[in-house]
Amino acid sequence: MPNGPRSVSPVATATEQVFGDLRQVAERVRADLEAEIAESAQELPAGVAPAAEISRFAREERARVLEAGVSGLEKLAAHREDELDGDESFGVEAIVLLEGRPAILVQRQDFAPQRDEWSVLDAQRPAIRESLLRVGRVEVTGHPRLDWVGTAFLVGPRTVMTNRHVASEFSRFESDHGRWTFEYGMSARVDPAEELPADGVPYATSTPYEIVEVVGVHPDVDMALLRIEPTADGSLPAPLAVAADAPASVPGRPVYVVGYPAWDGRRNEPESMRRIFMDVYNVKRLQPGAATEFTPGGLVMKHDCSTLGGNSGSPVFDLADHRVLGLHFGGRYRTGNLAVPLWELIDDPLLAKAEVNWA
Repeated sequence: MPNGPRSVSPVATATEQVFGDLRQVAERVRADLEAEIAESAQELPAGVAPAAEISRFAREERARVLEAGVSGLEKLAAHREDELDGDESFGVEAIVLLEGRPAILVQRQDFAPQRDEWSVLDAQRPAIRESLLRVGRVEVTGHPRLDWVGTAFLVGPRTVMTNRHVASEFSRFESDHGRWTFEYGMSARVDPAEELPADGVPYATSTPYEIVEVVGVHPDVDMALLRIEPTADGSLPAPLAVAADAPASVPGRPVYVVGYPAWDGRRNEPESMRRIFMDVYNVKRLQPGAATEFTPGGLVMKHDCSTLGGNSGSPVFDLADHRVLGLHFGGRYRTGNLAVPLWELIDDPLLAKAEVNWA
């Protein structure tokens, strides 16, 4: 990989804010690398499949990038930022994406044990699993180009929340009647599964919910509320708790996003995306991070979870109490990700109509 400047990742937070003790992180990554290198040094058996050879090459390349990242972390810890070369900057970015702001696969409505900075997720596993069950992929039938268009989450007895730009893919506003309705020939549903199969076995116990009505689209923020009905046994899980008030402090508050990140080469630097998502897109993920900015009275909250285009409509959860703090609606390169702070809309008539579960 040649030296020189590189694009920054979608994660905007400074490395020191993500990790704290950079020397400690460098030591840990170096120890992991030494173990990996020792394992990969073993001779492959004769007649090994080409795929195994390719896999070894990928591991070696990953190790090379992370070794440069360790060097970069050590320079940052010594306040020698000006000495970082292009490989070291990229390596630091890769470490942030892989360890500091991971995109964790959800399988069977659960996630693998975590370590170090995000071992806190293991202690919160029961509550996170409840959150996972109430988030789904918005799928469409009859769309000329797409099979699915974003993420939605349960906020009322029969209501899900998503983005306006998600709902507009299958619905339109009828000015004559003053309401939103489905595009001709289209239908939509929310599927809370759509995971990467675990051990080749798809998770099939979740029931999709048919979207039967557009409750409304917000005039000021990127939000839509949709009425749903279960397709099978007639039951729906209880809605998520939506924050009725602001947390004690927003900047630096641990949060997590649940959604379906999709490939989006238009907005994110491709090599960074491959490092964090490992070329596996369109499936359910748990994406921890931190809230980074909020101005009281405003309608935008920033966060640094590693999101992509398919996360449109994802909930941003408070890791402390698992209330939904925000509705993710997009990201801006080099500045972070954007969400609607929902507590600012507690008196909004559209959310009252949708029977949002304030808590």
